[in-house]
Amino acid sequence: MNLQRQISPDGRTVTIAIHGRFDFSLHKDFREAYSGEAAAADRYVIDFKDTEYMDSSALGMLLLLREHVGGDTERVRLTNVSPELRKILEISNFHHLFKMD
Repeated sequence: MNLQRQISPDGRTVTIAIHGRFDFSLHKDFREAYSGEAAAADRYVIDFKDTEYMDSSALGMLLLLREHVGGDTERVRLTNVSPELRKILEISNFHHLFKMD
């Protein structure tokens, strides 16, 4: 599986790690990762440490997550963003929509 979800013991933080390609093939799994028992979390962390590729459908999935949290920039953090992925996110102005490190 190219996606792993981890929920903190208190249930307040959901970490979703993307491995390999972040593209349309992960749409269903990505949506399920922040739904169900994870839907009540206060914070979502998307870990790009092992992400090699991101396409426009991945950008759309991030927007759906942002919509899920009510558009609150503080509730979603993109972490371990490589220079290549950062360039894609900045060109798309996602650095204004999400916290990134």
